[in-house]
Amino acid sequence: MRLIGMLDSPYVRRVAISLQLLGLEFTHEPLSVFRSFEQFRAINPVVKAPTLVCDDGTVLMDSSLMLEYAEALAAQRGLGSLLPTDLAARQADLRVIGLALAACEKSVQIIYERNLRPPEKQHEPWVERVTGQMLAAFGALEAEWQRRPLAEHVAQRSQAGITSAVTWHFTQAMLPQLLPAARHGALAALSAAAETQPAFSAARHGGGVCAPR
Repeated sequence: MRLIGMLDSPYVRRVAISLQLLGLEFTHEPLSVFRSFEQFRAINPVVKAPTLVCDDGTVLMDSSLMLEYAEALAAQRGLGSLLPTDLAARQADLRVIGLALAACEKSVQIIYERNLRPPEKQHEPWVERVTGQMLAAFGALEAEWQRRPLAEHVAQRSQAGITSAVTWHFTQAMLPQLLPAARHGALAALSAAAETQPAFSAARHGGGVCAPR
């Protein structure tokens, strides 16, 4: 499999980390949807990151759909899962993943509004609304992690932990002024612990290549 996209994207990064933890082999091509547009379009005409090229050449888009496929592939090969099998536990993890993805989506919207749209065309009421949604998602996510044992979810293979940690790290790197770490102690601790893990350090946030050990 080939994973296409830059590791400064939290969506690319969550897939890169998850594929490693599932034990699935892949190569990573750090193409930018901006600087490498034509090269990216040759692989996927939609030019959407992340893009996953499966072994048979099928192109998948959207990180959650890629991970659904990866989960099925890992199960077929007897490699386990990043989601609990117990229904109640899975429901709880899916809530956490949904909150993390909502926080991530709103963070990306703010970054695009501030960095890509000319200042005279930025709409402050929209930015305030999206910022409020982002903070609400992070607030609910923090409450969830305050109720969960940190060590359990870092040591075990957990998509809830991966997505939460990646989202927190991304937003802290890009929008630290909007998200005080002092008010989100559980998320900060989760992220700090996760970043010491081999799968995370092999796919560091930034422009490099994922290099699984």
